[in-house]
Amino acid sequence: MIHNFSASYAGHVVDENIGLEGMLANDRLYSNDQLIETFDWALDIAKHAESKGFEEFWMAEHHFQPEGYEAIPNLLMLGLWLTTQTNTLKLGCGFNIVPMWHPLRLAEDFAMADILSKGRVIFGVGRGYHTREVETFGAPMLDSDANRELFEEQVEVMVKAFSQEKFSHQGKHYQLPPEVPYRGYQLKELTLVPRPINQPVEIWQPLVSANPRGIDFMARMGIKPLIANNPPAALEEKLQMLQTARAKYGNETNLGEDVALGCRMFIAESKEKAIERARPYFQEAMKFAGPLGVMPLTDEQNAAVVNKGRTRSVSLPTIEEAVETGSWLCGTSQDMVEHFKGVEEKYPGIERVNVAAVMGMPLEVYKEQLTIFSEEVMPAFK
Repeated sequence: MIHNFSASYAGHVVDENIGLEGMLANDRLYSNDQLIETFDWALDIAKHAESKGFEEFWMAEHHFQPEGYEAIPNLLMLGLWLTTQTNTLKLGCGFNIVPMWHPLRLAEDFAMADILSKGRVIFGVGRGYHTREVETFGAPMLDSDANRELFEEQVEVMVKAFSQEKFSHQGKHYQLPPEVPYRGYQLKELTLVPRPINQPVEIWQPLVSANPRGIDFMARMGIKPLIANNPPAALEEKLQMLQTARAKYGNETNLGEDVALGCRMFIAESKEKAIERARPYFQEAMKFAGPLGVMPLTDEQNAAVVNKGRTRSVSLPTIEEAVETGSWLCGTSQDMVEHFKGVEEKYPGIERVNVAAVMGMPLEVYKEQLTIFSEEVMPAFK
């Protein structure tokens, strides 16, 4: 049964001149003073979410985005600081992009955050989707298979480091420790100092595609998925695949158990008003995400959103279509209650729902949506 509600914010400061008629994504350029307002937004949202009964606040790690879309480069630093500014709210890493880290540095940093926050920072891992940031850090992104191979080995290293007092690892990318002399003996094992206090470490990862290898890896490593913005058929396929993969490794779970559902939504007095108010945010998200391969657009459609006014007119996806397929939720508070009651009935294992801020959504609009959700939707599940 659903009982855990969380908010998420990827780190945008873009909130004007948005939508298909607004500024092109690649033409945006924010000053450093504007970009660091991201941290003020994060603090404001965190305090507001906690005051409204949300249990967790998730943020995203990204780099080199002067366009102002995702401007948080270090989740552990920001999350740890936010635990000092709030009382009970947990701060989720959604997600640390592992290929841009040495796995032992990431493991050490999380261990410190776990200890200093007394368990209020939640660990999350991702493979990344921006070539500009991942390849700049010297990791593969264009080669998806190489990216996945590196990521999986890195996660295996971190799990060993978290869970074992002494560990070693011999793989394709990492030989840990190196066999070197150290203070009179030959080095054969390492100890992570410090190790997280809260064991076993709960690890979350986005489940984006129904790739059998990726789902099998999550099941084998005990990783919990966030599945966001999926139409009903795609969601069911992933949940069924995950349940089957877990059973293969001896972990029998209810359908939807240890899964979080992420949702893009807008609540208003009617479905029609919700759609109209959400339209510019849907369009800005498309401008941002389509050319990165996150939204399923054709080459011609991507060219249109990248070069508005410089390509011939093409038909683009609409928010009405997204609402019809279920990848966006727009309607009244009662519509949302009925939707999530239906989710509970179909997937009895589901406990967690995440309400996301969408690219271009102003701070006050997102806070307003969290308030409505907390006061008019959440009580139906408590």
